[in-house]
Amino acid sequence: MATSDFRFYAELNDFLPPSRRQVRFTYVFEGRGSIKDMIESLGVPHTEVDLILVNGESVDFSYLVQDGDRIDVYPVSESSHITPLVNVRPKPLLVPRFVLDIHLGKLATCLRMLGFDTLYRNDYTDEELAQISSTQGRILLTRDRGVLMRSVVTHGYYVRATHPPQQVVEVLRRFNLFEAVVPFQRCLRCNGLLQPVSKETIIDQLQPQTQEYMDEFHRCVECGQIYWKGSHYERMQHFIEQVLRSKPVG
Repeated sequence: MATSDFRFYAELNDFLPPSRRQVRFTYVFEGRGSIKDMIESLGVPHTEVDLILVNGESVDFSYLVQDGDRIDVYPVSESSHITPLVNVRPKPLLVPRFVLDIHLGKLATCLRMLGFDTLYRNDYTDEELAQISSTQGRILLTRDRGVLMRSVVTHGYYVRATHPPQQVVEVLRRFNLFEAVVPFQRCLRCNGLLQPVSKETIIDQLQPQTQEYMDEFHRCVECGQIYWKGSHYERMQHFIEQVLRSKPVG
């Protein structure tokens, strides 16, 4: 039997039992396992980890843990203060695109409202979520840490908040996306792009009041859903303004 001492920092403690949070603890193991496997066996998905120090030296996920190692594990929020380092997370995606699990349907709608390419279905399996994330280069957002531990998932995040407005702000802060917000570009129902459409071409699909008082319309190129600036638009605009006010200063 061998032992190593672990310490997890900042939000990584969310995945640990109370007795192991914010403290150094001893982990007992047999054989020689990779540090990635050990970190996940302790409950922390590899997608949440940005930096690992073993006896003060930066290592990657392939490092084989030795008896007596002193291990410090950092999330992205803490790793920028430490040098020299080997970041274990891949580089950020050039275009932030998302795929969300069954628990995050309202968050998916909010992200689409803000203009982000966001896939969501309430019947995706964990395997489908992982494959979509991997093959399409999408950030997997989930409330299930298990799916983040699948080896094919390179870009993922465990959403801590449980209320959609807080979830939106959390995701924008985590991926530094406040400047990327371009509202009302995507269909809230299917994620398709919206394009302007003349009133004359859709007038037979509109209610009498809408025909009379509205002149500017957009239609989804995928599902045909029609949008206009009614009372619902004002509510969404207010929501977006509240979200953008949550942008970190500095």
